[in-house]
Amino acid sequence: MMNKFLNSVIHSKRFVQSRIILGLDIILSLFSSTFVLLLIGLLLPSFEFNGLQIAVWLAGAVVTSFTSFRIFKVYRAIIRYATLRELGRIFSASIGKEILLWLIMAAFSIMSFKSLLLLGMTVMDFFITLCSLSLIRVWMVILYDKLREMHKTDSGLKRILVYGIGDNAAGVVASLRNSAYYQVVGFLSHGEKVNEHRISGLDVCFFKSEEDLGEIKKRYAVSGILFPDVSDARLEQDRLISFCKDTHLKTYIIPGVDEMTEGATPGNYVRKIKIEDLLGRDEIKISMNEIVENFNNKTVMVTGAAGSIGSELCRQLATLGVKQLILFDNAETPLHNIRLELEDRFPELNFVPVIGDVRSEYRLDYVFRKHHPQIVFHAAAYKHVPLMEENPCEAVWVNVTGSRQVADKCVEYGAEKMVMVSTDKAVNPTNIMGCTKRLAEIYVQSLGLAIERGEIKGKTKFVTTRFGNVLGSNGSVIPRFREQIEHGGPVTVTHPDITRFFMTIPEACRLVMEAATFASGTQIFVFDMGESVKIATLAERMIRLAGLEPGRDIRIEFTGLRPGEKLYEEVLATKENTLPTCHDRIFIAKAREYAYTNALDVVTALTRQATSISIPEMVRLMKQTVPEFKSKNSEYEIYDKEISDTADNS
Repeated sequence: MMNKFLNSVIHSKRFVQSRIILGLDIILSLFSSTFVLLLIGLLLPSFEFNGLQIAVWLAGAVVTSFTSFRIFKVYRAIIRYATLRELGRIFSASIGKEILLWLIMAAFSIMSFKSLLLLGMTVMDFFITLCSLSLIRVWMVILYDKLREMHKTDSGLKRILVYGIGDNAAGVVASLRNSAYYQVVGFLSHGEKVNEHRISGLDVCFFKSEEDLGEIKKRYAVSGILFPDVSDARLEQDRLISFCKDTHLKTYIIPGVDEMTEGATPGNYVRKIKIEDLLGRDEIKISMNEIVENFNNKTVMVTGAAGSIGSELCRQLATLGVKQLILFDNAETPLHNIRLELEDRFPELNFVPVIGDVRSEYRLDYVFRKHHPQIVFHAAAYKHVPLMEENPCEAVWVNVTGSRQVADKCVEYGAEKMVMVSTDKAVNPTNIMGCTKRLAEIYVQSLGLAIERGEIKGKTKFVTTRFGNVLGSNGSVIPRFREQIEHGGPVTVTHPDITRFFMTIPEACRLVMEAATFASGTQIFVFDMGESVKIATLAERMIRLAGLEPGRDIRIEFTGLRPGEKLYEEVLATKENTLPTCHDRIFIAKAREYAYTNALDVVTALTRQATSISIPEMVRLMKQTVPEFKSKNSEYEIYDKEISDTADNS
C-alpha cells in the first residue's frame, strides 16, 4: 500500500495548484512578520506597539506579500523541480514586499520614513521571509527526493551509469530524475581515478580496463550504461561498448531529436543502442536556411512516399513549411501508416495521400493536373537485386517507364524541379536493377539537357542523386539480421568478403534535399559514403550487441552470392569521376551524355518489350544502351558473350 502511494506521488503529472502555493507563501510571510514583532519585543522590552501599529503591520504584510508574490510569480514554479533561479524570484519578491510594507507604514503615519526602527523591522522581515520561503522549498525537495529514493529501492528500476562528465551528461541526469524506468546512480568516465569526484550529488566512476568496469558493476549494482548522444557511443564502440558486452552490461542511448515523437523528452525515450547508431557518422551540416527557402510555401510531391526513403523525405519536408505535400504510392497499408504518423506529428500540415502507380500514366496525369506540384521527389522504384533479376520486365516497367512518365508529366505541367533518387548500383551495373536505374538516369538527364538546349519546350530542372545502401531500410540486411538473431540464428551472409557502403536514412534524405537546393541545372549528384563495411563483420557486431557470442550462441552461415550481386560496390566519389561542389559530401558525377531522341527511342522500345515479356530482346537492348552493364552470377551473362562475339566478328 505504501509503495503504491509513493508511486502515485512521485510519478503523478498533477501538481499542487498555484493558488494553494500562493496561500501557503502568504501564511509563511505573515508568520515571518509576526515573528519580527516578537523579536522587537524581546530586543527592545521598553518599546511597546499599540494596537493600530500591529494591525497595520500585519495587514500590510498580507497585502504586500500577495501583491509582490503575484508580480514575481513565485507560486508558479513546480517545487519538486525548484532551481536556484526560483530562489532568485523569492529574493526579489521578498524585497518587493518590504518596500511596499515600508511605504504602507509611512503612508498611514504609523512610523516615519526615517525611523531606524522601521528600517530595522523591514530588514529583519526581509531575511526571515526569504529564509522561511526558501527553506520550505528546500525541505519539500529533500522530502520528495527521499520518497523517490525509498520508492526506487523497492521498485526494481534499472540502475544505470551515465557516460561522461560534461554538461550533456549532467543534463541527462536531470531529465531522468523522475524516470519511471531508470535510476541514475553515477557517472562513468575513462581515465585514472585521482581523487573523489561527485556531480549533482552522484559519484563519478573511472575505468581503464574491462576489470575496472566489472568492479564498478558490482559496487553500484548497475545493469547498464547510458550514452547521452550517438557520437559518444561511436567513440566508445571499440572500448567501452565492447567491455559492456563482456561484462553483460546493457548499453542505452538517448536518440536525436528527429527520432523522437511529438512531446517526447529524453527522460522517457531511452532505448538500447542499435547497430545503425554505431555505423553512422557525425551529423551532416546543411544549409537549413537555403533549404527552407527552397521548399517554403511550395507544393511538393513524393513518389514512393510510403517507402524507406520516401517516408523520411515526407517527414523532413513536413518541417520546412511546404504549402502542400502530395504522398504518391501504390502500397495501401504503408501509405495509411505514414498518413497516420503525419496526422499525429504534424497536425497543421496540408498533405494529400494518393494511391497510385508510376506505371499508370492516367493516374499520374490526374495528380499533376489536380495539384500542379512545383517540386517532385521521385523515390518510387523496385530495388531488390535478386528479385529484379528474376522479374526483369517489372523492373523496366517501374524503374524505367515509370521514371519516364513522371519526368514527362513534370515537363507537361511545368514543375520547377524533379529530383530522382538513384543508386550506386547504377554505376557499372552487374544486375538488372542497377541497369534499369542507369537507364532512368539516362532518360531524365537527356530530357533535362534537351530543355536547356532549347530542343524541347519546358522549364523543369532535372536532378539525380546517387547513394549506396541505407541503414534499416525495408528489406535490407540489418532488419533481416536482427530478425534472424531474435529467432536464434543462423545469420546468413552471402560471402565472407562482401562489403557495402551504408548511410542512415535521415542522412541520405538531408543530402538529397541539399543537392536539390543548390542544383543549377541538369546534374547527377553522388554522395561521399564514407568507409565500406564488411557484411560478415556487421553480422558479428549485431550478434554481440544482442549480448550473444558469434559462433557459440548464433552461427553465421555463408550462402553464396545471389544472382547479379557484386562483392564490392563502386566508390561513388573519386577525383577521377566527379567534380566538387560547395558541400564537402556532395559531388557532381562525370556521366556520359545521351541524345534525347536516342534515349526516347530506347525507353519506348524497352517499354514495348517489357509489356510483351520479350526478355531476351529487352536485356540485349539494355546491354547495348549501357555497354558497361556486365551481368555477374546471372543467366543474362550469355548476352554479354553474344555482344562480345558480334563485336569481334565485325
